[in-house]
Amino acid sequence: MIIIGGYIDLDPGQRDVAVAASLELQAATVNDEPGCLAYVFVADPLTAGRIRVYEAWGDAESLNAHFQHPNYHAMRAMLGRFERRGSEIAKHEVARSAPVYGPDRVADANYWL
Repeated sequence: MIIIGGYIDLDPGQRDVAVAASLELQAATVNDEPGCLAYVFVADPLTAGRIRVYEAWGDAESLNAHFQHPNYHAMRAMLGRFERRGSEIAKHEVARSAPVYGPDRVADANYWL
């Protein structure tokens, strides 16, 4: 699995407009692209103008296909209409995964599976 996470900073007055404009493309990506487990661009409630990016992909093939897909190019074009003030987005390969809560229902960083 590959997780993409980060942020895009825009003019605070334009952030909500950009998020609203992205909703259709978010849905299309999740619904139409095999291997897309999550594709979320949301307003950060703590930082004015910031959009948080969270994506989850089943594998590198799916993510590479996304980078060639019209949804990806449409999202880049749509976001390109807004003045970007900064961004940091990274990909992370997930080596293992487990629930946050263990059998005792206590949150823990350990892996039980």
